[in-house]
Amino acid sequence: MKVRNSLKSLRGRHRDNRIVRRKGRVYVINKTHRRFKARQG
Repeated sequence: MKVRNSLKSLRGRHRDNRIVRRKGRVYVINKTHRRFKARQG
């Protein structure tokens, strides 16, 4: 999982990427390609 300041560019890398808020943190998750994971901050 990558930790980045901004997730906007990472969201556009794959069409199945989703931005999800969990416990005050913002995540990029992908159900089909699990390598596209990131967390903000």
